[in-house]
Amino acid sequence: AKRPVKVDVRIVSATNRDLAEQVKDGGFREDLFYRLNVFPIEAPPLRERKEDVPALVEHFIKRFNTQEGRDVKGASPATMHMLQDHEWPGNVRQLENAVFRAVVLCESDHLQPLDFPQIAGVDPALYVADDAPAAAAAAKSATQVVSAASGPVEIFDPRGHLRKLEEIERDLIQFAIATYSGHMSEVARRLGIGRSTLYRKVREHDIQVNEARAG
Repeated sequence: AKRPVKVDVRIVSATNRDLAEQVKDGGFREDLFYRLNVFPIEAPPLRERKEDVPALVEHFIKRFNTQEGRDVKGASPATMHMLQDHEWPGNVRQLENAVFRAVVLCESDHLQPLDFPQIAGVDPALYVADDAPAAAAAAKSATQVVSAASGPVEIFDPRGHLRKLEEIERDLIQFAIATYSGHMSEVARRLGIGRSTLYRKVREHDIQVNEARAG
């Protein structure tokens, strides 16, 4: 344009670094820091506010019940104890991903410790004693279903970092195909994509569909 246009905007920015220290070290522009640092809001990591975990878990369960057509009532006391004990290096996003997978795979009406095999370094058996035998059996059954369907889809690598999107996508599609025995219309519907898109991604990732159908 040839003329300036007045605008009214509000900038909300976020970082996981200490910008004040970065300014001192010359790694961040001081003038930009003071322009942005008008009303700072500190958001501590999840491991420092574990009292928030139950409310977050309940929120995610309700959301994924609606999204996936499930009817999970909540998390068992042993499960909630396990989730509050975990350090969550990936913070709320990691908890969200863990609850999503647990809701999808859960065969009980409450999430059980063994519905969270992706929590590295945690032995779910330590948390089963507080639950009724039937709950433990349901959790074991859910784990067997996971194994039969080529394993769960890992979001984080062994070091706690997010895996590449391409790798996660391939595992998720392969898992969905195995779960629905190669019925591609159902797989596409569950993944929320068109069949043509699904077949294109199957070709890109070199996923074997016939093996899933045979299984």
